[in-house]
Amino acid sequence: MTRTARRNRRTLQVTGAGAAALLALSACSSSDSGSSSTTSGTSGSGSDKLSGTVTVFAAASLKESFTTLGKQFEQAHPGTKVTFSFGGSDSLAASITGGAPADVFASASPKTMKIVTDAGDASGTPATFVRNQLEIATLPGNPDKVASLKDLTNPDLKVVLCDKEVPCGAAAQKALDASRLKLTPVSYEQDVKAALTKVELKEADAAVVYKTDVHAAGDKVGGVEFPESADAVNDYPITLLKNAQHTDTAKAFIALVRSAEGQKVLTGAGFLKP
Repeated sequence: MTRTARRNRRTLQVTGAGAAALLALSACSSSDSGSSSTTSGTSGSGSDKLSGTVTVFAAASLKESFTTLGKQFEQAHPGTKVTFSFGGSDSLAASITGGAPADVFASASPKTMKIVTDAGDASGTPATFVRNQLEIATLPGNPDKVASLKDLTNPDLKVVLCDKEVPCGAAAQKALDASRLKLTPVSYEQDVKAALTKVELKEADAAVVYKTDVHAAGDKVGGVEFPESADAVNDYPITLLKNAQHTDTAKAFIALVRSAEGQKVLTGAGFLKP
């Protein structure tokens, strides 16, 4: 073999070794990348990338369900925190348009959500994530034998309703109007939980609330369904707010609410699918 041939052969050997090394490095890098991608995919939105506190303004009727989902979210995404402000949707909407710091708004009706969207405080288009239906909450064991919406017009009964500006109050009035019934409550409450509490404390004999609230109260109240409630089912929309401080984290929480896992929690609490 000539000197030139030996030099060429040595060059090919070195080149081949270098190529093999590059291929090995590439495979290792690809493997690491795949592992990282899998980890990120498993965590939904990549928990390692999510951080900060998400402030959620939500209708009072969502308290139990959203509290559960908030805990699940924090466990899935270490380094994040979800804080809630629950109340009447109209009051929450007014707070948001008034400049209250919040990242997410979940309303009990499109009408109250419209207050926020009309003010330009929503980011994107709100999406309906659940629906809710009314039910009559009575004292445990239903001692007054309430069996229908009409029974609530009995002047001997102390009945409370949500304020008409609150979604549960507007829905109750819609059901009453559809039945051509007139009801004078002993009080109008600012949100559905306040109305329910009146019955739990035996300060009222009955209240028109949501099925989910009767469900959450357990044996503290009785529940009476009425057919007119089908005419007053409320859609619940949720949206990211324009001034959200941690946009990605807020979006991830909304995604959890709308996911199959989130829907399982919500329907388990008595909400209807959208």
